[in-house]
Parts: sequence; structure tokens; C-alpha cells
Amino acid sequence: MDRRIAERLGALRAERGWSLEELAARSDVSRASLSRLENGEVSPTAHVLGKLCAAYGLPMSRLIQMVEDEFKPLVYRGLQRTWADLETGFFRRTVSPPAQGLMAEVIECELDPGARIEYEGSPRPGLEHHLVMLAGQLHITVEGKAYVLNVGDCLRYRLSGPSSFEAPADKGAIYHLFIV
Repeated sequence: MDRRIAERLGALRAERGWSLEELAARSDVSRASLSRLENGEVSPTAHVLGKLCAAYGLPMSRLIQMVEDEFKPLVYRGLQRTWADLETGFFRRTVSPPAQGLMAEVIECELDPGARIEYEGSPRPGLEHHLVMLAGQLHITVEGKAYVLNVGDCLRYRLSGPSSFEAPADKGAIYHLFIV
């Protein structure tokens, strides 16, 4: 998966005709880091992917879909694509069957106890999210407004600015994120 992400990142930059320097300026990710990512020398973190997706104007889930195979309407749990940012303790499973032509999708996310991820902005301003807690607890901040979610809670919001997700130190968080 990391290799396919690396290839897709390189292709996205090439499609736009951007140099590494231009992408570095647009994303606030160093040129050296971008080079290592595109060459598959390092695995991207959620934070860096968030910055790159914002520069390209697409949700991270769309980037993941771009590296998927052709559309199949059913994908069994054991075949759903997963991606892990071991550095931050963030794991994601693409629940929805991959489809470049369809917009809505479901992602299962898991944060280790004490894990925190931050995004500086939405890859596409106004993206609608529905976050449903499945297990644990989640502290989420959306554009400066803080929420604490417990099992069964659902937070619905449109994302345009920064956001952060944090699991308490004594328990992790598992949630479904519906992106429309």
C-alpha cells in the first residue's frame, strides 16, 4: 500500500506539473521529505498525508481510493484496505468499496491510547463528516470547537479549517467516519 501511495503522490505532482519545490511550498512539507515519500523510502504519516491532500484539494480517503483496484460493489472485511501510521498510533480501514466515481465513503478509524492526529485544514472546504463512536472515547476539535465523544455518540460537521483527534491515555478510540 505504501508503495502505491508513493507512486500516486508522484503521479499527482506530475499531473499538475509541479516541481518538488512548488509542492513543498504549497504543502509545508520539506522537499527532501517529499522526495523520500515519492521514492517509497519512508512511509507517510497521517499528518503529512493530510498536508499533501490539502495541497492537492482531495480528501485522504480519495487518495487511498486512487491506489485501489477497479470498482467492485462488495468488499468483505478481510479484503478491505488498511493503512497504519505506526508513529502516531493511527489505523484506518476503508470500509466502502473503492470507487473513484462515487463521493460518499465510510472509513473505520482507530487511535491507540494517548494517540493524537492533527490536520491543518480540509482537503476540500465544506466536506461533510458524520463521526460515529464504536468503542472508547475521542476528544475531537473541529475549527476550534471541542467535543468529547463516547460509544454511540455521533458528531456531524462540515470541515473547512483545522481539526484534531485524540484518544485518552487510558483508552483508545474506534469510530466510523462517513464522508459525504
